[in-house]
Amino acid sequence: MRNRHTVATVLALAVTASLAAAVPATAAPTDAPGTCPQLSKSLKWYGENREQLQEMIDERGSCSDPSGPRPVAAFDWDNTIVKNDISEATLAWTLKHDKLLQPADWRATNKWLTAAADRALTEACGTDVPAGEPLPTSKDTGCTDEILDIYNTAETSDGKPAFEGEWNHRRTVPEYVWLTQLFAGLKPATLTSYARQARAENLAAPIGHEQTVGTHKMAGYVRYYEQQRDLIRTLRKAGFDVYVISASMEPIVDAWAGGAGFDRAHTIGIRNLVEDGKLGYDVEGCGDVPDGGGEALTYMDGKRCWINQEIFHVKGADAWKKQDRAHRIAFGAGDAETDVTFVDDATAGHLAINRNKPELMCRAYDNADGRWLVNPMFIEPLPRKSGTYPCSTEGYAEPEGGSGPMHRADGSVVPDQRDSVYGG
Repeated sequence: MRNRHTVATVLALAVTASLAAAVPATAAPTDAPGTCPQLSKSLKWYGENREQLQEMIDERGSCSDPSGPRPVAAFDWDNTIVKNDISEATLAWTLKHDKLLQPADWRATNKWLTAAADRALTEACGTDVPAGEPLPTSKDTGCTDEILDIYNTAETSDGKPAFEGEWNHRRTVPEYVWLTQLFAGLKPATLTSYARQARAENLAAPIGHEQTVGTHKMAGYVRYYEQQRDLIRTLRKAGFDVYVISASMEPIVDAWAGGAGFDRAHTIGIRNLVEDGKLGYDVEGCGDVPDGGGEALTYMDGKRCWINQEIFHVKGADAWKKQDRAHRIAFGAGDAETDVTFVDDATAGHLAINRNKPELMCRAYDNADGRWLVNPMFIEPLPRKSGTYPCSTEGYAEPEGGSGPMHRADGSVVPDQRDSVYGG
């Protein structure tokens, strides 16, 4: 049973309607003027989180101001709307079913891939399979293990760095880009069909199931969080315009999004360029970052850029900047560092699913604006983190790499924080 704790971070989300973060649009009507849609009371939330979320909905939904602009809510996908990672589930399925294609040159797949990684992949996967043909990864554990080691650890199986060079560490991660590039040569619809088959397999597997891929153990199940599906439905009924902003590829998210009521117009993920009907190595850019090798993913500050660009229609370099309240989301939810910037941008409420990710949890527990909520994972929550989050010294990921002190908007340093919202 989940432990109960008194939580300083579970504070009122109430905020006046004048602070609306919205896209100019007509709010969807509710069943009766002044009546707000209600979150289910049969689904368990931590502490008073459901009540605080309901208060935010009451304050900012069309039930409060039917004539006002439509507020925007944005959710991360992996480990926020679902338990576990749909990109990794899809990768595992493709490896087990021989669906990845041999590249002409491993070094060409990713601009940051090292010569050592190129050699390791070439040796492990061989050159007998012609370029563009499926690799026999279901039986060739050496090839499968090398791919998984490089993706999971950014190192080859024998411990050599797999990526090198320079990149903005708040905008991209080379191994995240490389995961998308492994699917090059497939049609987007084909990748979506693979993701659907992975979805069926992972939804059917029991909670806690592990699968063996190569010689690696990986999570073998995924579940939608019913609390999040209920929250998303309620937000929509209350007039919110609700989006997914994910660091998974859009063709993969497309296979899952409908299960939480999202259509393609409300799904934002990594977008690889399509060449002759097939996915290529290049990735769409954002703001003033052009299309290219994946320098501007839907990752950390990149999620802000993509929200600003796709939802609020902010163009160029300005898309990377924190916008005025009228051009920011009202509510944001995430579980990791990749989500911290856009969730912090929200004007009415921030929901952090606790996976012990330092930068997000430093922001959440500091609760500078009094609108942060923390909830343990709804399935298999983590126990309390030992010690403190080192917010004052290592709480912020620096663009050039490494970490430094986390600062509030006023310049003050966020003190170290203790984990106080966790599972039993």
